[in-house]
Amino acid sequence: MILNLPYSALRAFEAVVRHSGFSPAADELGVSQSAVSQHVRTLEEWLGRDLLVRGARQSRPTREGEQLALAIADGLGRISEVCAQLRDRTRSDRTIVISCLPGFAFNWLFPRLLHFDLAHPDLSISIATDTGYHPFSGADSDIGIRYGLGEYPGLEVDLLMRERLFPVCAPSLASSLTSIQDLAQHTLLVDENLHHGTSSPTWEFWARQSGLTMPSSPRTRRLGQSNMVIQAAIEGLGVALGREPLVIDALCDGRLVRPFSEMTLSPLSYWLVRRPETKDSQKVNEFLNWIKAEAAAQPDLPPLAPNSN
Repeated sequence: MILNLPYSALRAFEAVVRHSGFSPAADELGVSQSAVSQHVRTLEEWLGRDLLVRGARQSRPTREGEQLALAIADGLGRISEVCAQLRDRTRSDRTIVISCLPGFAFNWLFPRLLHFDLAHPDLSISIATDTGYHPFSGADSDIGIRYGLGEYPGLEVDLLMRERLFPVCAPSLASSLTSIQDLAQHTLLVDENLHHGTSSPTWEFWARQSGLTMPSSPRTRRLGQSNMVIQAAIEGLGVALGREPLVIDALCDGRLVRPFSEMTLSPLSYWLVRRPETKDSQKVNEFLNWIKAEAAAQPDLPPLAPNSN
């Protein structure tokens, strides 16, 4: 007999154990932290025993909790693999599923997909946005566009494009930015979703590589996605550190400008990753050829804003 199990609570509990906390588990599941906490409490009440030792910064499983978490990960993992295989069998052979970061999808990929649709009317593109926190498995997508150092063992990997870093702002702010010290009078817009440690393309990295010194204790506004950072800059809410592929269109149409000439190459790049068995897939290769051509055709940076250094 199979018990009528509380699957949502089991999944939430496994995520808490894996992340050692409620907040990252909530981010993964796309629900509130209180909802995850309630799921775990419901599971504990259903089983009649504590499963977690809760801490201010970290929660760890009890012995019984660790046993249950391993069983959940194993069971749900197998179910996920089978479901992915079934979906693969029923998915149209003319649909290409692309997994990529929301900011890249919104700012670079979406505006160019019309070109692909016009050139390949027999193919359909489906976009699955992914935060990039978890390794690309290829179970739910044909191609992954990843942002990182290019280290994806066991996968076919091609460089899509590199990126340069430079400050960007709305045209209305450019005249008040004549030197880097003027940043002290503005709000720095920061993408808090960069999770690459010392390789993250931060304001400090740009300044250091450019031989500059950032103002001490600048005002900052942290936003959860790169497309939000760019939109805030377009609306004049502050100055953002532009990552070239994500801001090139806004620079070319004048919604953003470069107030400073200093730029540096980002330590991270954009990569095309996929399972080795897709190597001979015609639809995958058609998309790869198209997106590489689009990257190669990306326009040059427009001139600096008037009165810039």
